[in-house]
Amino acid sequence: MKILANDGISQDGIDKLQAAGFYISTEKVEQDKLVETINKEGYSVLLVRSATTARKELIDACPNLKFIGRGGVGMDNIDVEYARSKGIRVENTPASSSQSVAELAMASLFSLARSTFDSYKEMTVNGNTNFNALKKKYGKGVELRGKTLLIIGFGRIGRSLASYALGIGMKIIAIDQITGTAEIPIYIEGIGEVMSKIEVTNNLNEVWGKADFISIHVPKQADGKAVIGKNEFQQMKKGVRLINLARGGVIDEDDLLEAIQEGKVAAAAIDVFENEPTPKSELLTCDMIACTPHIGAATNEAQDRIGVEMADKIIEAFK
Repeated sequence: MKILANDGISQDGIDKLQAAGFYISTEKVEQDKLVETINKEGYSVLLVRSATTARKELIDACPNLKFIGRGGVGMDNIDVEYARSKGIRVENTPASSSQSVAELAMASLFSLARSTFDSYKEMTVNGNTNFNALKKKYGKGVELRGKTLLIIGFGRIGRSLASYALGIGMKIIAIDQITGTAEIPIYIEGIGEVMSKIEVTNNLNEVWGKADFISIHVPKQADGKAVIGKNEFQQMKKGVRLINLARGGVIDEDDLLEAIQEGKVAAAAIDVFENEPTPKSELLTCDMIACTPHIGAATNEAQDRIGVEMADKIIEAFK
């Protein structure tokens, strides 16, 4: 059985697959050469991250494909239902990267609260000549303890973020399609887990104005519409800070820029963009937006877990 890991896979994943008798290639194939390569080399398994797509055209053109794996959570770059209708098994690795994404969200909360993302850049250029002015410019930060964090999407990532945020004394409002009481473990070294109960609601319209910080963790919507746009920004508290580590387009980028310009949004952290790998330049140059290049799951630990989890699923499927 031959596997093409077109966007890479961890060495732990490679070792596990090879030990089980699979051949695996991690050589990157450009999208327009993918069909030809899969058919010529006889690959039965295609593994992707976010850079490679597996659409209907590729699925139809590669009759030997039996398994498509997405290292990570979101599968909007794969025509999942169509592939499954053709008898192709489609899997992702939702359990592997939650902690890494949640930790980037926490880092973003701290950075947005104190504007460190912008002051780092300013100090590099003007620290020697404009120190006192910069000290004044960045002297209006806020504390996180006691602030309200609205988490939209309360799955693995949202719950992991809630655990971290509760640990520093933030108040949590949780939004999800599945409502009820969620028990969130807060791990304290030397003590163990302390449980906190969060009531999960699905009524966003009631909570926009209550949040000091908002972090969104939902997949790209089926209709392609943004979850947060002009109407939602208008309902928010003045000075709110936003984080999007989910998918490009779940926050309307033009409406976000307008909300920042109007002073409604104090700052935002964006790790995902509508147009990757060429994000809107206005986002990249905005002083009030902390941009990162889609690195939510990009830790050594998460990549190792993703590789092993995917390897386990492939082995289970074919052995």
